[in-house]
Formats: sequence, structure tokens, C-alpha cells
Amino acid sequence: MDDDGGLRALLTAMRAQARKRVEATSGVLAELTRDRAGSNDDDEHDPEGVTLSSEWSRLTGLAEAAASELQQIDDALARMDAGTYGVCANCGKPIPTARLEVRPFAVHCVGCAERLGG
Repeated sequence: MDDDGGLRALLTAMRAQARKRVEATSGVLAELTRDRAGSNDDDEHDPEGVTLSSEWSRLTGLAEAAASELQQIDDALARMDAGTYGVCANCGKPIPTARLEVRPFAVHCVGCAERLGG
């Protein structure tokens, strides 16, 4: 996987998975929104199972994480198309292929990522 074609294929597969997670969580959130709208009960005191508020918070977090990953992948694909993929956004040096294989949407080389905290 040492070529852009292999990394593009990896990003494309990751994008499909992230897109599925976005769609799944969006669908469940829409159902939960309907459930919450139709309920006048205070679900925080329901001893049975997970409360609607807790489930809403959990699903919102999952949806935001999936959307963020999808955006990072789309940004990486755009960098590939622009010819800037694999170049550190901070120092301009090449990002090692081994890093890109593990984190294909990386924007910083290892050294800069450590200095910048991410």
C-alpha cells in the first residue's frame, strides 16, 4: 500500500463505512426525535432501561464522530486530487507512508503531530 492508489482505496473504503455510520445514526436520531416529541413524560426517572435523554446524548456523540471522520476523509481525498496529500501542513515535509497507512487522513508528520498535540 505504498502508492496513492492503495491509500485512495483505503480512504474510499473508510469513507463508505463512515457514511453508513452517519446514515444509521441519523436515522435512529430521527426516530428518537419523534419519540421525544410524542412523550410528555420525564424519562429521567424511568427505572426501566436507558432514558431517552441518555440515548440522545450517546447517539449524538456517535453521529458527530462519524461526521467528523467523514469530513477528514473527504479532506484527505481532496488533498489527493490537489496533489498535496502526504505533505505535512505544518512543516511541508513528506508524511511517512507508514503513518498514512495507519492514519490515512493525517495532515501532519509524526514530529509536528507530537509538537502540536495531535
